[in-house]
Amino acid sequence: MRHLSAALGPLLAGMALAGLGHPAAASALVSWMGDAPRRAIPLDRLASLAGRHLELAGLGLGLVGALGLGLGILATRGGARGLRGAVDALAAGAQAVPPVVVVALALPVLGFGGPPTLLALAFYGIMPALRGTVAALESVPREAREAAEAIGLTRWQILTQVELPLAGPGLLDTLRTALVLAVATVAVGALAGATTLGTPVVAGLQNQNAVPMIQGAAATAALAFLCDAALLAAAAPLRR
Repeated sequence: MRHLSAALGPLLAGMALAGLGHPAAASALVSWMGDAPRRAIPLDRLASLAGRHLELAGLGLGLVGALGLGLGILATRGGARGLRGAVDALAAGAQAVPPVVVVALALPVLGFGGPPTLLALAFYGIMPALRGTVAALESVPREAREAAEAIGLTRWQILTQVELPLAGPGLLDTLRTALVLAVATVAVGALAGATTLGTPVVAGLQNQNAVPMIQGAAATAALAFLCDAALLAAAAPLRR
């Protein structure tokens, strides 16, 4: 129950933000701020955008997770430790480029829609995923590796049966970070024509209508919190 209770905070925050994305709530907030509320995004349209947003974020999370885990494992292997500095510097340089810039530069090559969004997400999320993976693997006690070697396990068996299971909690925290970054960055994809929860924000900016802007921003934040809560709840057995 203690591990499941960790998901309660993100769950409640996500539900509150989802409520703010309701047309009536967003219109009331705009009115409270002293502006005349205009046309809101209907709930069915907002739900459809959330589904598309989640689909694209899931693809991005898989991409960032695979790259971060793969490079993190490579950087902690004995034969490739000399490459760690170069890999880390490359990942840091990639994150230094703002997602909006990556999307803009990728448009002439990749076109509109999801591909430039996924590229921006890969650039922005690779460094946290890489460093989190390295930190999690390096937290595994050396004695555990030595004991595995003593009983005759191969390097692959040590990685899959000893290191990764013991690094599980740290890898989970890395995955949570990558998930939040994925949900947030996918919203920027609306600038490239991707259908996401950033679409109402862009439309609101163009039409000077604050209601869809609030709805899109609140729904994006709600999705991030709810996904985080779901991941914490699903990974509770791993933490035990």
